[in-house]
Amino acid sequence: MSFSAGAKAELCRDKLQKKCCAVAEACGVLLYCGSVTPEQIRIVTESADFAQRLPRLFFRAFRVDFDETQIGSKFTFLLHDRDKIAAIFSAIGYSPESSITLHVNYALLENDCCRRSFLRGVFLCGGSVTDPEKRYHLELSTNRRKVSLETHSLLLDQGFSPKETVRNGSNILYFKQSEAIEDFLAYLGAPVASMGIAEAKIEKEMKNKINRIVNCDNANTSKIVEAAQNQIAAIHRLDARGELEALPEKLKETARLRTENPESNLAELAALFDPPLTKSALNHRLRKLCELGKE
Repeated sequence: MSFSAGAKAELCRDKLQKKCCAVAEACGVLLYCGSVTPEQIRIVTESADFAQRLPRLFFRAFRVDFDETQIGSKFTFLLHDRDKIAAIFSAIGYSPESSITLHVNYALLENDCCRRSFLRGVFLCGGSVTDPEKRYHLELSTNRRKVSLETHSLLLDQGFSPKETVRNGSNILYFKQSEAIEDFLAYLGAPVASMGIAEAKIEKEMKNKINRIVNCDNANTSKIVEAAQNQIAAIHRLDARGELEALPEKLKETARLRTENPESNLAELAALFDPPLTKSALNHRLRKLCELGKE
């Protein structure tokens, strides 16, 4: 199951209690579904959980049953009966005689529970959320420009700030910030999905932190190895020229310990001296060997 399907399944477990909320949710579905005309209502979904909820939702909201249900790669619900369609239009405050476009009836959304239910219906029918392991993206899509603008205003009133765009003739409201997606899913009634976004974000941050540490360690190791190789090369040149034995005892001891411990860093190498040297003193001796050993 995809992350989006899981979020919708969680929302569909919410019980249909108040009729006003059922009407508001069904209104959100109708404004974001495939086709709504006085002759036909057609709702298409890929979600099996939403397909199970939809008939119960419409019966609770409007006391109507669908005239036809088609099941294939998607679920299609159809209403042809004009009396049923007229009853639904009346319930959501839409009159084909007085308006040629569907719109959000704010009179149905006076209570916060109804606004939440409306937006739940919008997401169930026209929404999707990307797997947070890949990226952060939630969108609400409809081919009705006026409906999208009114939904945007409603979201702003509820404290959400989605971005807007148009893609292939569809009007899109979307979120790309993980915190905004978390808050929106939790508001709709999907706390598990919301927590999934938060957990994915924490996991990504931990992986990035570990990668930064590993990269830093690798870079430091490379520098240590490169410095040691340069020091040992200088010592070998001194030895090849017969100059190594003529050096002061302290430098000869430093040359011996460095060649015997090529992978040790300054702290590890300084600890091998008797008595142990400070890193500053050891660094001074190694720089002196490199200067003497220049070609």
